[in-house]
Amino acid sequence: MVLMTDLGSRIAAAKAEGLKREARREELDRLYRDVKERITEVTARRDVFDKVRLLLQESADYARGQAKAQMETLVTNALQYVFGPLFRFEIELSEHSGKPVAEFYVITDWEGQSVRTKPQEARGGGIVDITSLALRIAMIETFRPRPEGPLILDEPGKHVSADYVLSMLEFLKSTGEMFDRQIILVTHNAHLTEGADKAFRVEIKGGETHVRPARLLDNKT
Repeated sequence: MVLMTDLGSRIAAAKAEGLKREARREELDRLYRDVKERITEVTARRDVFDKVRLLLQESADYARGQAKAQMETLVTNALQYVFGPLFRFEIELSEHSGKPVAEFYVITDWEGQSVRTKPQEARGGGIVDITSLALRIAMIETFRPRPEGPLILDEPGKHVSADYVLSMLEFLKSTGEMFDRQIILVTHNAHLTEGADKAFRVEIKGGETHVRPARLLDNKT
């Protein structure tokens, strides 16, 4: 009887240990997915900056100056639209080994002082999100011939604070109107969904994709 009790205790302990290890494995899997997703986001942002650098490097002096001014203006407008008038964006061009090199800076004016930081080093993910988003738009509108078709953005402003999400949406709307380009957002953010002109919900059920219009609060559709 004692042996049976001891065996039962061991089985219970083994089950408890198994559950603990399974919970730990699930937590490690979640952390792995989070890190992998973060790496993907950082890589995508870096790709945008690299493409802009390449565009500026391969342009002639006059075209480079024009592209620089257009990008600075559009990104500055985006930062000010979302975060307020204290922000602006600058591209610094220099030469290294006979080739033009571009560096990007976000300038914050505060109490008469200008603080100059690289977007990746700015506090919070919102600054680099808006900067890379605006640079992506600027690059599309600067290329010649100009690419046609809608601008599709996957989870734009994912790290932008909820206080600034609607301002980001208004910036995107005004940009779409200014460049006469449709903008399609893929998002889980309810604020962006409610602010859209049209919204559709995409769900997967039983291995099939279902698309249906989403209800919007503004027009009750």
